[in-house]
Amino acid sequence: MADKRDYYEVLGVSRDASADEIKKAYRKMALKYHPDRNPGDAAAEEKFKEAAEAYDVLSNPDKKARYDQFGHAGVGGAAGGAGGFDGFGGFSMEDIFSRFGDIFGGGFGGSFGGFGSSGRSGASSRAQKGSNIRIRVKLSLAEIVNGTTKTVKIPKSVKCPKCGGRGAESEADVHTCETCHGTGVVTRIVQSFMGRMQTSSPCPACGGEGKVISKPCSRCHGAGVVEGTEEVSFKIPAGVVEGMQLTVHGKGNAAKGNGVNGDLLVMIEEEENDELQRDGNNLIYTLFVSMPDLVLGTSAEIPSADGKVRIKVEPGTQSGTFLRVRGKGIPDINGYGRGDLLVYIQAWTPKKVSREEKDMLEKLRISPDFAPKPAKKDRNFFEQMKKMFS
Repeated sequence: MADKRDYYEVLGVSRDASADEIKKAYRKMALKYHPDRNPGDAAAEEKFKEAAEAYDVLSNPDKKARYDQFGHAGVGGAAGGAGGFDGFGGFSMEDIFSRFGDIFGGGFGGSFGGFGSSGRSGASSRAQKGSNIRIRVKLSLAEIVNGTTKTVKIPKSVKCPKCGGRGAESEADVHTCETCHGTGVVTRIVQSFMGRMQTSSPCPACGGEGKVISKPCSRCHGAGVVEGTEEVSFKIPAGVVEGMQLTVHGKGNAAKGNGVNGDLLVMIEEEENDELQRDGNNLIYTLFVSMPDLVLGTSAEIPSADGKVRIKVEPGTQSGTFLRVRGKGIPDINGYGRGDLLVYIQAWTPKKVSREEKDMLEKLRISPDFAPKPAKKDRNFFEQMKKMFS
């Protein structure tokens, strides 16, 4: 995550840039570092992918909001790499063109020959993308604190095992479309009030695929996909929050015609903890203490995210006081340290007492030492809270 550059810096735009400015900046970067303009230049190819990754996040309002709040980890940068969350670690150049090729308005097709070094054009640049799959994953407090790896079995569309996704019984049954000659588009000249104009549209004979099948696969009937299941494993970084969505690229439904797989969208849910409550990156625990222990002082073993810890309650501690155990909260998702464990002290008042205990309490009631004498700092509850959470 430390090696990743700021996405705004990558595209050369400010953090308050409009969607149109972001799009224009990406187009400029992609044109500059396009593989056809930089043949054999590995550094240019990396910058091309880096720009695509930045645009993928900043052009999506939800991803952009998470990135602005949490940085790279908010959009899964902590997982990274092939099969990880977001990023283009496992994406091919074809994947990038299939996702973003439309923003060039045909510029790539005319100037650079479609897919550049891949030598593909027409239908290939409009490869279908499978639909996304959304799941919810519940995490315990321990999993949120430490991060975890989850493995789920997902019913989904998968590439047909019989034909390998081509949709035909054999390679010999796949033919170039004679109408569009494999481009997937047909061009027409139409007369308008502005004169003769050239228009392009998906080929009606092949549906934009650029190929036709003479003998469809007997299992998938030409679709190239069938219903199946897949076991998917993915890492969840420490510090995620309720409602955060992580993306596992390429693990959604398979696409027809050997297109690009959809994504797996993982929505985070937090399991309720019986003892500890979350407040941002802090954890709060309520410790009930008897009146004698508040007066005389005591120590207590309390739960934390890392197991039991022992704290000391000083003599004369007031009910309503917060004690802070530093570094025992939840790690910040961006790696900026860790929250604290805040212990809320609350006096425990028995509902029933014996006659002997009542007599003792009556004596204490009239004792001057038990008459409330709050200091000024004890009166201002809001100042205490402001100091505690600052």
